[in-house]
Amino acid sequence: MNRRAFLSAASAPILLAACAPTVQMAGVPGAGFAGPRLEHDAFVSFDGVPLGLTRWTPEGQARAAVVALHGMNDYANAFHFAAPEWARAGVATYAFDQRGFGRSPQRGVWGGEALMTEDLRVCVDLVRARHPDIPVTVVGESMGGAVAIAAFASQRPPQAHRLALLAPAVWGWSSQPLPYKTALWFTAHVMGETVIRPPRWVTDRVHPSDNLEELIAMGRDPLMIWGARNDTLYGLVDLMESAWAGVPRLRVPTGYFYGANDEIIPREPSFQSARRLKPGDRSAYYEAGYHLLTRDHARARVIGDVQSFILDPEAPFPSGPPTIPGAPTRRNGDAV
Repeated sequence: MNRRAFLSAASAPILLAACAPTVQMAGVPGAGFAGPRLEHDAFVSFDGVPLGLTRWTPEGQARAAVVALHGMNDYANAFHFAAPEWARAGVATYAFDQRGFGRSPQRGVWGGEALMTEDLRVCVDLVRARHPDIPVTVVGESMGGAVAIAAFASQRPPQAHRLALLAPAVWGWSSQPLPYKTALWFTAHVMGETVIRPPRWVTDRVHPSDNLEELIAMGRDPLMIWGARNDTLYGLVDLMESAWAGVPRLRVPTGYFYGANDEIIPREPSFQSARRLKPGDRSAYYEAGYHLLTRDHARARVIGDVQSFILDPEAPFPSGPPTIPGAPTRRNGDAV
């Protein structure tokens, strides 16, 4: 090898390291920062950064409260079907736009596991302070489920009473095909800021839900994000790996909900994760369910079952779904 080739080869790792994936940094609160708080349409987190907030509250006294986490490229509106139904049953829902999504700052830039899990901890503390005498459940959909698992499996789990996972994103490095993860590592380190948008043939073949009207509405919503930076996708897979590995460390009562037609998070890592639930945890498997379980045409079953879990994690699920194959078995109710 000549000297020029040697120097090129030796400097390559340094150049790649210099192009490390971008991750948001915590904010620096101003001198007048009054601490984290829940405002009308914002959750001000520990570092003074305002994150978009949507709340659905019951007319009377709340029986339970929910902190809701949306999925990738989505925002708090992900719960616009479920949360009003839960409010009618006495459940107050607080859904916030995670860093980089919806109404929150630095749209499209990955928030990072450390910041995203800390935001969850702080929001749970605020909701518990507002509702000190009722149980608080974290409900995480897809990426939101991965954030929730990573937080609850950590050394400092959120101080919530229950965890409900809606098709959680558990498709991490351990289950990604080698060509996928090799290409993603390279593009995230070399072309991190480049936004990848799925080609039309992919969007035509992959269906997050069978509710076409909802998918059209999502496509027209300016707060949705379509496409993702390479380094954001890299961060997402990192997070999904943490979630996949973290399920055995969950210590709160957990409900895991998954649809047989999910084309976003594959069955194999999902079934593996469900099998790692502890004895006594719950799972539900919906033959008519897609990825966006609370927005599908059959959403009423899922919304009702999650509501039942929020109010009483020991009660049979009203719609009587089977458990996820291989998951710990508990009576979910009468089969439908």
